[in-house]
Amino acid sequence: MEGSSLPRPSTDSCRHCGQNSARTDLRMLGLAVRPRGVQSWWLVLLLLQLIGVPPGTGLEHISYVPRLSSVTLAGKLTQSTFTLEQPLGLFDDLNISNSDPIWLVVAHSNAIQNFTVPQKTKDIPAPADFSQKGYYLTLRANQKLYRRGGQASKQLPVLRVGNDTHCSWTKVGCNHPLQGSGPYRVKFLVMNKEGPVAETEWSKETRLQQAQVLQAVTGPQSAGTVVIIAILSVLLAILLAAVLIMLTQAYCESCRNVPVPIPEEPLSMGRYSTHHMGDPSAVGGS
Repeated sequence: MEGSSLPRPSTDSCRHCGQNSARTDLRMLGLAVRPRGVQSWWLVLLLLQLIGVPPGTGLEHISYVPRLSSVTLAGKLTQSTFTLEQPLGLFDDLNISNSDPIWLVVAHSNAIQNFTVPQKTKDIPAPADFSQKGYYLTLRANQKLYRRGGQASKQLPVLRVGNDTHCSWTKVGCNHPLQGSGPYRVKFLVMNKEGPVAETEWSKETRLQQAQVLQAVTGPQSAGTVVIIAILSVLLAILLAAVLIMLTQAYCESCRNVPVPIPEEPLSMGRYSTHHMGDPSAVGGS
């Protein structure tokens, strides 16, 4: 109808209506996506766990489990040391320099949950902190030392934990002998100037040797044991008697060979006088 004129909505007003509607939708979407209070932190932590990123760290995870040396070696496991295989070639692909340290973390088995990765060199615990923290860092190395085909691979490829008896246990990196039988667990930690770079898995539990305490045998003895003890007692008595007789004979022989001093008889000298010297008359008469 040409004669009828219907009112048309204003273009500007429709534009403002669309913007307000969009803003309202975004606000509603934001309220739906962003939970309030503590729930947001739980969701963030859950998301980090699902994607495999430890919260608060940017460490590269190396799928390697340190293990005891498989080399037949005397003293591989003692009361204060244990021997690991060197991780040759494990760190070749890391973007680090030869001056960046590669540490070995030694921890009590029940303290690995409390392990805090040191962010700076000043935060590295020494063996003196072991009793308090439950872990410390030792055996500082570098990428060049663990490179496959390098100097370490030409030598005996093992790491002996707790082998340095001369360093002070208050010094960072000291490989001080271990106190107690454990159990212990270890892992490698790579650091640079910025902080930690990469870490391996924790090893399995390692228990050190314990000193054996001799205990007296209690209970009734068998007849054979009694006979053996009696024979040994008689032989011991005979041996002691023989030694005593030999000592007595040696003493008597030494007494016989000592010369007995004999007093010398005094010499008696006769008194005499020359007649020609003693009598003046005789001299004159001759």
